[in-house]
Amino acid sequence: MKKKLEKRLTYLYSGELASIILFVFVSYLLNRAYPSLQLYSLYSFWVSFLLLEFLLLQGTIYWYTKLKGLRSENTSITPIRTVRQLQRLKNLNMVLIIVSIIVLAFDFIKWYPSLPLGGFLIAGFVYIFAVLEYINYFYVQLSYDNISDIKYLLKTKKLKEACISKDFKRNL
Repeated sequence: MKKKLEKRLTYLYSGELASIILFVFVSYLLNRAYPSLQLYSLYSFWVSFLLLEFLLLQGTIYWYTKLKGLRSENTSITPIRTVRQLQRLKNLNMVLIIVSIIVLAFDFIKWYPSLPLGGFLIAGFVYIFAVLEYINYFYVQLSYDNISDIKYLLKTKKLKEACISKDFKRNL
């Protein structure tokens, strides 16, 4: 059982870390291949992109902390210090989500009527993806990528509570 959990936690933390790195390269290649998108000229892209990267970093640290505890202390219970940091970050994330909406509106107004629509749509997509990651980490699990999760979803017909949310309740 420990080996299976260790494998799962390794998969989760390395996947989040790989996403952070991959998204940097993808955004660079996209901006370079399609300069007409003016992606890097949009504040809304940068704010949304940094929000997404910040959230993925939080996920990476969370899963790595659980993996480290499993390996060193034979428990996957999240340390109280990590839970408290995540509680503070949850509030900061909400502020950043609100700021991102304001920046999206600012870019729309600033660039109108010559708004680079493709770049603006990508910025909006990145923003929506970041909000979904926030929900996935702090409220309900939105990603179901293994048999156990899918069986749970089919059996109960409801979404699982996010692991970080469970940790918040456990450490009140």
